[in-house]
Amino acid sequence: MVMHAASMWWIHPLLLLFCFIDGFAPILPSETLIVALSALSVSSGQPNLGFVAIAGFIGAVAGDQVAYRMGRAAGSSGFRWMQGARAQASLRWARRELDKRGAMLILTARYIPVGRVAVNFTAGATGFPLRQFTVLDLVACATWIGYGIGIGIVAGAWVHEHPLLGAGLAIVIAIAIGFIIDHAMQWVGRIKARRAARAEGGSGSGTATESAAATLDTPAVEPVRENARSENA
Repeated sequence: MVMHAASMWWIHPLLLLFCFIDGFAPILPSETLIVALSALSVSSGQPNLGFVAIAGFIGAVAGDQVAYRMGRAAGSSGFRWMQGARAQASLRWARRELDKRGAMLILTARYIPVGRVAVNFTAGATGFPLRQFTVLDLVACATWIGYGIGIGIVAGAWVHEHPLLGAGLAIVIAIAIGFIIDHAMQWVGRIKARRAARAEGGSGSGTATESAAATLDTPAVEPVRENARSENA
């Protein structure tokens, strides 16, 4: 049944839709479908690998644009939780980080299912230039598609005689790599937050720590949500 579905014409539009929705509502990491289809393509010849790349790329770019425009429409105070002092400080920090190392954040966040939505939303909410965001996002999505297809090719070739096993193995590898990247970015963020706190004499430690987590650990706006609620309470 799975093999039959992979050979159907509608699998590519489905992948495009899957990647599109994942750009602003990460229900399930879309890379899992990309690597699975790539593994099946290598081991069975279906679906067409070129169409997988094109569909995934278009869907990912479109979804990221939606996340950015949602953030721009909301602004930096569009939601109640954004109006607190700590939330505003976190958003200002995120904008400074985007100004200083926007390429690194946008490129690396694309590999983290929830992180990419957080960074893209924050970029829009804090007024990061759309043209610059789009250029960086095109590069991020292209490398991300290559990464997903590459994992699928390796896994599919490794267990060539068992296509479904190759697809499953590819998914496990993709999730493991995403997990490693996620935790590596958290670790880097904590180190930078501690350094910033020491440099400021401890005055900005709370904000720096929350903001680092906000950008790369969970959705950029999540860590400040509880703070805003406590303030409103």
